[in-house]
Amino acid sequence: MTEPPEPPAAAEQSEPGARTGTSGGPDGRPSGEGPSVVARAARRLPRSVSGRAALAGAVVSGLLILAIVFGSRLLHDFDSALLPYAVATVFLAFGVAYRYTVWVSAPGARRLFKNGWRSLFSAENFRRTPTALPKMIATYLGFQKFLGARSHARWAAHQLIFWGCILAALITFPLTWGWFTFTSGSGSGPGYEMRIWGIKILGFDSLNFIGWVMFHGLDLAAVLVIPGASYFLWRRMKDRGAITGQRFAYDMVPLLALIIISVTGLLLTFSSIFLHGGGYEFLAILHMVSVVFTLIYIPFGKFFHIVQRPAAVGMQLFKYTDRQDDEVFACRRCGEAIDTGPYVENLRGTMQDLELGFDAWAEYCPRCKRVLRGNAYLTQVKKGFK
Repeated sequence: MTEPPEPPAAAEQSEPGARTGTSGGPDGRPSGEGPSVVARAARRLPRSVSGRAALAGAVVSGLLILAIVFGSRLLHDFDSALLPYAVATVFLAFGVAYRYTVWVSAPGARRLFKNGWRSLFSAENFRRTPTALPKMIATYLGFQKFLGARSHARWAAHQLIFWGCILAALITFPLTWGWFTFTSGSGSGPGYEMRIWGIKILGFDSLNFIGWVMFHGLDLAAVLVIPGASYFLWRRMKDRGAITGQRFAYDMVPLLALIIISVTGLLLTFSSIFLHGGGYEFLAILHMVSVVFTLIYIPFGKFFHIVQRPAAVGMQLFKYTDRQDDEVFACRRCGEAIDTGPYVENLRGTMQDLELGFDAWAEYCPRCKRVLRGNAYLTQVKKGFK
């Protein structure tokens, strides 16, 4: 808590260039925390947050580089042709750690992060409701049932994009880092072995169904992503509500990037099967550029919500476990249930951290807030027009 602002007289007596605030001690430092001290601390905050974020990004990207080196058995299994993809993933790791650190440094996100992860790792919550966490992961993170309440079409399109990207990531990242390898004893198949970190996991025939799925997993992911991304792209060109608030770099670029990656990936397969490799080099470069651009774009664009979503799952678990104890907070005016007591307290604490000055309004339902605002307008504003 900061102390009350000092009297104006004290500010008038301060010399130019000297520290402002309460009277200083023998060392010349102010003995209290006046408004100027708070302002200087606020000016230093972004710099310190940026420093911590840069440090976190450097540590995470360094750990990823070590994981690539040792996971590929000292680069023995690393494919040099995939070096641009690997470098892009290192930048991705740095950007995600940097942005995530900055995000959780904000008062609201910090409370969300602490309460969410505390609920995720709470032994008491697991003892009382052992099925709550798997249920939240499946419904909120996996199948995103909350989107179905808005539109079934949007939910279906989002599911196509989500599972297509998950499949592509599970295949692309380990291959890029040299963790997965596919080797053939004859050099050209049809028998192959899949190895993880040099350990044989399974053998398969590339001519049967399992082998076809193994070698065309990225094509299947592209088939899922294209209709989902196309639906959202069509919606953003036709829906007036979406057009009004959309931004090209934030809303359109991610969809275009997904479509370009998927289409060029399918064209690579088409070229190798039907065109005997015609145009393959150009398509490979185009595909690589689009993938690298998207990986670098993820931490600083709309795709960052992928990283934020697990913390939101923790917050949903936090609210769910509180409801099991019937800790429902009632509106101060009408008595209607608002939300759980701990959730309302968390909201008030966030508003106090932000120094908004109206945190008590969190204890009223939406209808009563409108009534109170209307009464305040009638008593404080409209009377001035009499």
